Amino acid sequence: AVTLAEEVAFYIVALIRATRAHADIASGASPRAGVLLANAARSRAALDGRDYVLPDDVKALAPATLRHRLLLSPAAEIEGRQVEDIVAGLIETTEAPR
Repeated sequence: AVTLAEEVAFYIVALIRATRAHADIASGASPRAGVLLANAARSRAALDGRDYVLPDDVKALAPATLRHRLLLSPAAEIEGRQVEDIVAGLIETTEAPR
């Protein structure tokens, strides 16, 4: 019974889409990854005693939820880029609701 506001859902979708548009990612996150991220954020909110999800819940769980679902491009692998750093950058650059 944890509410996921429409704005937070749109934020999750924006993060998922950003993984598919990033030049260093050969294979981005799927819609299913977005559903799992939303469920994880709901769980975090419930564990914190809230009945609503904050964008901070999504930000906190996105790295762990998305890192194993992304495949780096060959060029990014050669350059030694890390998926965690790319996800952190996407979290920083994707506008979150207030």
